[in-house]
Amino acid sequence: MEQTGSTTLEVVPELDHEPDPTDVIVAFENYSGGFRGRHGGRVTPILKGVDVAFRRGALTAVVGETGSGKTMLALSIVGLTPATFERTGGSIHLNGTDLGGYDEAAFRGVRGRTVAMVFQDSRSALNPVFTVGRQLVDVVRLHQGLGKAAARTRAVELLEQMRVPEPERRLRQYPHELSGGTAQRVQLAIALACEPELLLLDEPTTGLDLTVQAEVLELIVEMIKGGRLSALLITHDMGVVAQTCDDVVVLRHGEICESGRTSSVLTNPTHPYTAELVAASQTLGGTR
Repeated sequence: MEQTGSTTLEVVPELDHEPDPTDVIVAFENYSGGFRGRHGGRVTPILKGVDVAFRRGALTAVVGETGSGKTMLALSIVGLTPATFERTGGSIHLNGTDLGGYDEAAFRGVRGRTVAMVFQDSRSALNPVFTVGRQLVDVVRLHQGLGKAAARTRAVELLEQMRVPEPERRLRQYPHELSGGTAQRVQLAIALACEPELLLLDEPTTGLDLTVQAEVLELIVEMIKGGRLSALLITHDMGVVAQTCDDVVVLRHGEICESGRTSSVLTNPTHPYTAELVAASQTLGGTR
């Protein structure tokens, strides 16, 4: 895979794992929501009438400027929106099931097993007081029902799958002892330990150098092509979208401007905002 940072957005993946366009893992139907003030009052809209379906087996980018609603869109799928966020209309269906009536207990059954999330700051996502091994082995035991020895073996396998060097030694280390790239690989391993169907990636390579960024993204693409995994990639980087993603959804001020196949959207955008994003990325050398 080519590294991000190219001067154009012409590098679009050739799909050798063509997802079924009728097989949808997540669908937003006229979904709206926003933040209510501390003392009640009106809701400030964040997402406005979002209508979009995400194909199973695809890596779909969700792009837009800061504040466009990208992260709230993803957090809504797993019930992790802030307490002040309110759904004001519409619905979200996961594997055909309406999530509208889900309480915290029901969402706990979704998180990990069905949907896992990888955050931008991997060190903040990892618990600083426990070793990598403790955190990874605990997740494997919880979600796969393995004994301690078998879970540790599986933890090593997951780190090897993520191309983490010296996995046995990494299990004994604490998060602060890891490089940014290794910490992100560990976070991916923990997410995959749950064997989810859908992976939510909230700018997972921001802050990593270009070489490490490309390696992490390549791992994600390989995981999707190699199994039944689907993924949503929240990103500002249109170069990453062009080089790695099957589909793209463009958000602006909480509304969908445009969505479709990456090759079509980036080479022939129909919305002026999408065209602006593409032009800006080309001007800046393909990265943000």
